[in-house]
Amino acid sequence: MNSTRTRVWLAALTILASVGLLNGCPRKSPEDIVVRPLPAPVTPESKPIKIGAIFSVTGDASFQGKPQQETVEMLGEQVNAQGGVLGGQPLEVITEDDGSIPDGAARAARDLIEQGVVAIIGSSRALTTMPLKKLCQEAKVPLISCAADKTITDPVASYVFAVPPTNTLAVAKCFEYLEKERIDTVASIYAADSFGEDGQKNIEATAAAKGIEIVATETFGEEDTDMATQLTKIKAADPGALLCWGTNPGPALITRQARTIGLDVPILQSHGVANMEFIELAGEAANGVQLPAGRLIVWEQLADDDPFKSLLQEFAGAYEAKYGEAPSTFAGHAYDAFWITINAIEMAGEADRAQVRAAIEQTELIGTAGEFKYSAGDHNGLTLAAFVWVKIVDGAWQLVE
Repeated sequence: MNSTRTRVWLAALTILASVGLLNGCPRKSPEDIVVRPLPAPVTPESKPIKIGAIFSVTGDASFQGKPQQETVEMLGEQVNAQGGVLGGQPLEVITEDDGSIPDGAARAARDLIEQGVVAIIGSSRALTTMPLKKLCQEAKVPLISCAADKTITDPVASYVFAVPPTNTLAVAKCFEYLEKERIDTVASIYAADSFGEDGQKNIEATAAAKGIEIVATETFGEEDTDMATQLTKIKAADPGALLCWGTNPGPALITRQARTIGLDVPILQSHGVANMEFIELAGEAANGVQLPAGRLIVWEQLADDDPFKSLLQEFAGAYEAKYGEAPSTFAGHAYDAFWITINAIEMAGEADRAQVRAAIEQTELIGTAGEFKYSAGDHNGLTLAAFVWVKIVDGAWQLVE
């Protein structure tokens, strides 16, 4: 499957999705797609359809936001090269940087709403998404977040959706490993932010349900560079495994320092570190770390008949050709949010915010994070099947299952 055909079947998805919904037969894989003819070429006279994107391109979450910005800009170019949307209207992707702070996200959202965007993608994490949730819901502008916190979509807000698997699913995947290995005691250390706190709540609830004892719990701050005190307490509690919940650089430092003090137990990280930056920061200590992750970082190891492989290969190849490096999991979230938005516009048949919102809520498609099936009661749309289990071996990701 070549790149042109991939772009076309993605643009054609909404036609098939709507047929599948009417017939009770939702699409299961890209092979079910029937490619439609290309639309008429975009002309300068065509009225552009605007979508907004807010990412943390600068600031402490830039490792997430920069590849996300690059992704939507690349995909916007591809859409216009293939004829635009709605039969020939050019797509205008307006990206803004929130600086990794809530106020920056709020300012960007107000600006994009005033510019008349039909939908907004972003932001990169919960800290900068939550202000958008309130603003977009009040303005009735569809928002598709690239952050993983459960609080973004629970409780459901009618105009707010998300694409990453939630902490709830990631924690469940970690506890599958613990049960498989018959580990009945754990320690946890989590970032003192919304992502870490949400993860810890899920760890506590799942541990109680599974009968696994949490023998020690510690936290770390975003600016902390020495976690020896917390890790020494954890080592003294003699856990069977260590669960660390946060995003870089903290988890990488914890991994290095845990090995330095001789904490020789399995270290399980969250899906928030499923990127090469973690391996680079943790160095040799990264080897042996395991975590739930999307398929994008191990796409080459997937079986040839895996329904996700061709899509992931096309995206990874295009991104690497343009930017000179492999796309991260965070780039994959932007990819999914972008195509869900474009597909919803095509399904709605017009750039109307309310109609696009309704179309998103009916979307069923395969993306980098998994198979999305949104509904009125589920604005995340993913299940535990979104994750594979990976291990770091010799400084590289290895697919375990």
